Amino acid sequence: MPELPEVEVICQGLRPHLVGRIVTAVHGSGKPLRHLVPLAVMEKMLGGGRVKAVSRRAKYLLIGFEDETLLIIHLGMTGNVGLFPHTAPVKVHDHVRWQLENGYELRLHDSRRFGGIWLLTAEQAAERETGFFAATGVEPFSLHCTPAHLMELAAKRNQPVKTFLMDGKAVAGIGNIYANEALFAAGIHPARAASTLKKRDWQQLLFLLRSILSQAICCGGSTISDFINASGGRGYFQMNFQVYGRKGQPCPQCGAAIEKIAITGRATYFCPLCQKE
Repeated sequence: MPELPEVEVICQGLRPHLVGRIVTAVHGSGKPLRHLVPLAVMEKMLGGGRVKAVSRRAKYLLIGFEDETLLIIHLGMTGNVGLFPHTAPVKVHDHVRWQLENGYELRLHDSRRFGGIWLLTAEQAAERETGFFAATGVEPFSLHCTPAHLMELAAKRNQPVKTFLMDGKAVAGIGNIYANEALFAAGIHPARAASTLKKRDWQQLLFLLRSILSQAICCGGSTISDFINASGGRGYFQMNFQVYGRKGQPCPQCGAAIEKIAITGRATYFCPLCQKE
């Protein structure tokens, strides 16, 4: 599943090409997504609308219009979006296409159709943090995401720290890959109870998490499964993985074999020596 860095890369790639463009029509494959606004409703609300901003919240892509209508896209497990000439052949899994006045189309490609599309009116968009995103945690780069804030949240939760990091109600957008990598960098065992981390642990973990996310964004995300960025290229942060997907390989710090366990049903990689419980 595309995580925060992958969605941010798509956001940055689309922004210079979408802002100022006008949606002239909306087309669909006729196949359902996990959540899909009816095409007729999308065309009525977006037709003739000019894109004002492209941003990200958690793992959602946000496209705002001049009338304050907000288009929200979630890529699900295998989704990606990109800009293509409207004459380019439509692929089997191009399920929604937003036609633009400049001869291009924004296309959502999703082979497993786990993605979702929502439309908020101006009134709903103005209240999105208490409405659509009411259950979404703080952004990891936000000024509100502090070691003290995370420590306070974790103190009330009896769960592994990796599970806590991946809980979107606590911290937005941190998926399995980057939770593994950040915990290794901080030397914290992924199964350790989140409530046992001290303030200095959260300070180090948050600093390293932000560093890893920033590096991943600069690298264009990670090529896991079907992620493709807005320009059609593939990310390469996976070349920098220290533990993720490296079961049995030597730890880059101490040489011990990387181990793999399941935590809350998710593959979890760690070094048994560098990340002791």
